[in-house]
Amino acid sequence: MPTRPPLLDSLGRAHTNLRMSVTDRCNIRCFYCMPEENVEFKPREEILTFEELVRFARICSALGVNKIRVTGGEPLVRRNLPELITALVKIQGIDEIALTTNGILLSEQAEALRQAGLKRLNISLDTLDDDTFFRLSRRRGIERVLEGIATAQRVGFEQIRLNAIAIRGLTEEDIVPLAEFAMQQSLELRFIEFMPLDAEGNWGNSAVLTGATIKETLEEHFGKLIAADRPDASQPAVDFKFTSGKGRIGFINPVSEPFCSTCNRLRITAEGKVRNCLFSTSEWDAQQLLRNGGSDEEIEMLIRDCVLAKKAAHGIDTPEFEKPERAMYQIGG
Repeated sequence: MPTRPPLLDSLGRAHTNLRMSVTDRCNIRCFYCMPEENVEFKPREEILTFEELVRFARICSALGVNKIRVTGGEPLVRRNLPELITALVKIQGIDEIALTTNGILLSEQAEALRQAGLKRLNISLDTLDDDTFFRLSRRRGIERVLEGIATAQRVGFEQIRLNAIAIRGLTEEDIVPLAEFAMQQSLELRFIEFMPLDAEGNWGNSAVLTGATIKETLEEHFGKLIAADRPDASQPAVDFKFTSGKGRIGFINPVSEPFCSTCNRLRITAEGKVRNCLFSTSEWDAQQLLRNGGSDEEIEMLIRDCVLAKKAAHGIDTPEFEKPERAMYQIGG
């Protein structure tokens, strides 16, 4: 239970969900996230230690945060990650720890993560086709992702969600095969619209394959989708069920249907910058407090200042939108 007043922004949105990046490094190079070559990563000494991350999470928990998603970069390239999961699980008030991964290293680490107390996995799976995977990630490895999914199921993960980035002119042919795979494996699938967070600046509205278009494609193949319940009003996805009763599918449409009015998320980057929005152009430096004797109260005030400064919406759909200088891998997915 929170022991301090909740984290409210100026619009009264209570923030209860923390996205925690543990590294900006990755073992693939998806063009919607990072450059192909010559990537400049933060020096390792600038990356927050597990102790610093746990302290920050503990302070957030006292302010009402009850969910944490561990992200990157690719979080599984961070050495000894299960140790962090174990420590986060022990924080009073944290009800759920989730992890977002590209799945490349998952078969090697799934058992240790499960033993550490991790309950939920979000696995990126944009395609089942090896060539399309290479076009997207500029590396090979789809078979390792599929092996990671199978291993996670085998070791007992029951909450596995597949995330597919949808890009016009590239992933249309993957819509139905991904849905069929998810149904066969009894996994939840979410399609996510391509967002302006790519490092090479190639994003444009013409590349956005909208959730509405994907839904039409699925209904042409499977029949009408049935609206599913929405247990969490702040969740970014609109979920549906198939008429067959098997499987659940969701659409995250930040470009065509922004959901900012119910956003409850704040973020901390791998080097300790706090952000109130994925598309924020401002950051608050928690690292300097964590490493220079800052008190819990001072860190709390920094978090509150960050949340209070949150804008009403990201504004992608407006002429005033300003693309963040940092790409997705530098912020945390």
